[in-house]
Amino acid sequence: MNVDFAKHAQVQAKLSTEAPLDPRIQALVNEVIARVADKWTMIIIDVLAEHGALRFTQLAGKVSGISQKMLTQTLRDMEREGLVTRTVYPVVPPKVEYQLTDLGLGLGAAFCGVWIWAEQNLEGIEQARMAYDARNQAR
Repeated sequence: MNVDFAKHAQVQAKLSTEAPLDPRIQALVNEVIARVADKWTMIIIDVLAEHGALRFTQLAGKVSGISQKMLTQTLRDMEREGLVTRTVYPVVPPKVEYQLTDLGLGLGAAFCGVWIWAEQNLEGIEQARMAYDARNQAR
């Protein structure tokens, strides 16, 4: 039996023997997955984790390909979720910085496993993609 499958099976078995899952937790997990599954949230978390507090323009420069509108919306959503703080300094011109909260840092750490998984499985995924493309090229 695959070690990862065995671990997954153990977690599932444990969950099935415990009290019913609080529906608020299930909803939160679904919402968090939706939040980090968007194109930009995890990239922004990664940039802020690496560079610390950044101004909007600095952040925009480090997140390649994001529009100003999308960066603004994503940061607002992340602020609402408690993943970033927005600090406005009373200077002229206005200075606004974004920084990860402990929740944001924790979420970033939780998803580090995806990077590890990707590194460990890069060749297998590339081979699977090439095999699929070769099979479906004639279609």
